[in-house]
Amino acid sequence: MTIRHRSAISVVVLVVLAVFVLLGRWYTLRRATPALTPAALTVTVTSGGDRGAGTLREALFVADAAPGPARILIQISSLTIESALPPVINPHGIQISASPAAGAIDAHRLSAGDPVFDIDAEQASIVGVSIKGCAGTAVLVRASRFRLESSTIQSCDVGVEVAANASELALERNRLDSNRVGIRFTAGSRDTVLVKNTFSNNRDAGLWLIASQADASADSISVRDNSFNDNGTGVVLGNVPTVLEHNDFNSVRDAAVHVIGAGAVIRNNHISTGAAAGIVAENARSAIIEANELDHLQGYGMLLRGASDTLVRGNRITSGGYGMAFVLGDAHRPNTAVDNTMMDLKYDGIDVIGESPVLRHNQVAQAQGLPLRVADFSSPGGGTVRAQPLLENNSFQLQATAAQSAAKR
Repeated sequence: MTIRHRSAISVVVLVVLAVFVLLGRWYTLRRATPALTPAALTVTVTSGGDRGAGTLREALFVADAAPGPARILIQISSLTIESALPPVINPHGIQISASPAAGAIDAHRLSAGDPVFDIDAEQASIVGVSIKGCAGTAVLVRASRFRLESSTIQSCDVGVEVAANASELALERNRLDSNRVGIRFTAGSRDTVLVKNTFSNNRDAGLWLIASQADASADSISVRDNSFNDNGTGVVLGNVPTVLEHNDFNSVRDAAVHVIGAGAVIRNNHISTGAAAGIVAENARSAIIEANELDHLQGYGMLLRGASDTLVRGNRITSGGYGMAFVLGDAHRPNTAVDNTMMDLKYDGIDVIGESPVLRHNQVAQAQGLPLRVADFSSPGGGTVRAQPLLENNSFQLQATAAQSAAKR
């Protein structure tokens, strides 16, 4: 074979290899980018009226009918909704956003049975919008992959209502203020996060997560880095698997966190000031309450009532009324308190009433009442439930005033 023939063959081989490389890159791009995806349609809202050209209603009709993803941009400072808007049903996704200083929606004329936004298609989002005064729900979420970001919902019955079939939700940097309930879930929600939201002055609860039955197979909702201020109850948890961590609770009215049923993990939160208890676990099962900081609460830092198999570990309760209380728990599935610290309390450190919890390596100091008070429970029917806690390596320091009070008894 001549040198010329060899050179020609080499060139052909290089060309074939280059073609394969280009085909590989083309295939990769084809996989990453869906075929025939049209550019997103943008519809602007320029009218504050309820109906007609340029209104939000008209924009929703256009966006729902678009052959691909659509964006609704609200450019008017305020608008009023008088009747139910069309639901969000574009399967390719709709983003509803507002320009700076725009997007204030007055919903006080809307009936209680109609949400302001009904999200019934995946990949929808609402960004930078304000909703005020709805008699019912501001945002009803009935589809997955919904995002609510940097929005305000104020003076509504329920800010955000999440249906049982919705998952993969992201609710971030929103303000829920002066509603009856800020955000409500009635079932678990896979891959859902609530991050850096502010819940203030919500009458019943800032966040409500209650299911009728526990679902052990459901993934946990992540609730983290949120702020709860002056709500009736900050968070109500019941049979919806939830990890509640790194949140701040201030000005507690009824309770910062109220746990009912199974599925709660409450850790690394800060709870401060208020006339009521910090964390209430009522008929809770297998909850984990750990590494929380609680201070300046007039009631109990933690109150477990009728709870079972709940772990209370590594919490710190200071400068308040009472430390912890264990009341009428399940004797066959005892609760456990380990490595907790209670200091500078006006009354008792740990109260045990009609229960037999495991108390291990806890410290109570500077409690003006008793560091540990144990009492049987006498029922109205005449029966007695014995209190027999298992004590191991605790440090209970008795103040002089508490000692004198105990001596008088």
